[in-house]
Amino acid sequence: MNINFYAVLMAGGVGSRFWPVSTSDNPKQFHDMLGTGDTLIQKTFKRLNKFIPTENILILTNERYNHLVLEQLPLVDEDQIVLEPAMRNTAPCILYAALKIQKKDPNAVMIVAPSDHWIEDEEAFAKDVVACFEKCKQENVLCTLGINPTFANTGFGYIEYEKKESSPLKKVMQFREKPDYVTAKGFLEQGNFLWNAGIFMWSVETIIKSFEKYCPEQYSLFRKGLAYYNTEEESAFINEHYPKAENISIDYAILEQSTNIYVLPASFDWNDLGTWGSLYDKLDKDDNGNALVNAQVMSENATGNMIRSSKGKIVVVDGLSDYIIIDKEDVLLIYPKSKEQDIKKVVSKVKDQFGDQFV
Repeated sequence: MNINFYAVLMAGGVGSRFWPVSTSDNPKQFHDMLGTGDTLIQKTFKRLNKFIPTENILILTNERYNHLVLEQLPLVDEDQIVLEPAMRNTAPCILYAALKIQKKDPNAVMIVAPSDHWIEDEEAFAKDVVACFEKCKQENVLCTLGINPTFANTGFGYIEYEKKESSPLKKVMQFREKPDYVTAKGFLEQGNFLWNAGIFMWSVETIIKSFEKYCPEQYSLFRKGLAYYNTEEESAFINEHYPKAENISIDYAILEQSTNIYVLPASFDWNDLGTWGSLYDKLDKDDNGNALVNAQVMSENATGNMIRSSKGKIVVVDGLSDYIIIDKEDVLLIYPKSKEQDIKKVVSKVKDQFGDQFV
């Protein structure tokens, strides 16, 4: 393994669209959503650990999830967990992690990746990441992985790249916000658009210089802590200064302003596992087209359902099609798949009516 390869796993999100399994106290990355025996963060860690040294993998998460990370990733030392004392989006925590890594290894290249995505071909993933690492070592560029779109998806951001680019890595023209259907259809017809998977690679030197150029206040705030990073004084410094950071995503802070970004069309199949419907798409189905996790199902006139229960529980379904059926201890969700984007609103209503303990 290359000792200059580093990874930062983003593991601070709540994943409220996967309620009631995913809750604010125990979000989706810490659950075995696919029924494989590994939680999503465990699968992501193992995927990266195949080509990145164990000690070079940092976990970026909220303070409240520190114990979950330590429980689920026993190979990780406590000093590899980078804790956010306040929710400030992705830019501040990425800068913070990059400065910590640079202090340890000025020659480091790093990947920033969500901890809750589904990637089947892990060898292809590793090959693509290493190709981007090599580009980042040779040139002062920022790299990202783009997913070849299979339909006009309005739930993803898009990456537009230069058509004339013949090399595997394409020069990025611009990042595009989540489009409406007509715009997304136009993107696919043009042929030089990719889904933005939120997977980024760069050298620590290049990303830190990018912050200095495009986000100088953030850079100045976190640079004050250089003497404290990777020491016992780090926590006190971060607890005092982190809440002062601007709440801004890496996309707005850096990527949309930079002119030296390249995208590699991914050679692997990918799913962001953002909703129960996306999970349904990736799971094997029974003879009636029902996707099952843990449950033993007896169905009559029931097709296209996403069904999850505790291990081995018998679930009888009659006359329901294209529903999300999730049984979790003191909550049972029976909800149309067509309305899955509204589950976040349901969570808010449940909180108002029944209290925080259920969400």
